[in-house]
Amino acid sequence: MRENQTRLFRASEIPTNTSGSSAGSGSGDFHQYRQMRRKEQDRLMRMDADFQKRKEVAEFNQRREERLKAAEERTAKKRLKRQKKKQKKRAKTGKSDAAGEQDHQKEQQSSDEDGDMDNVET
Repeated sequence: MRENQTRLFRASEIPTNTSGSSAGSGSGDFHQYRQMRRKEQDRLMRMDADFQKRKEVAEFNQRREERLKAAEERTAKKRLKRQKKKQKKRAKTGKSDAAGEQDHQKEQQSSDEDGDMDNVET
């Protein structure tokens, strides 16, 4: 099985030089040379284009990763700022609520004491 695959692979290679060693240059040799040269130049151009495309894709992906990383850092910084602001607001309202409750309790105690005195005097 493996030999058949190798044979098929070898069969796909087409020999470019079909003239024998004893033959002189014929009328078609120049055209064959131009054709081989054109095929080789096309192959090199495709390789260059493929390399350039891969290079551009790699550069794009690198720039994209940098932009995403920078955006994530900005988002994290702003998130932290929002959380700090929210904590300060909670701490401030918590203190004022606690202070308000203490004032309210003091008022109730003083009113209870005043109420008791009112009852005593009458």
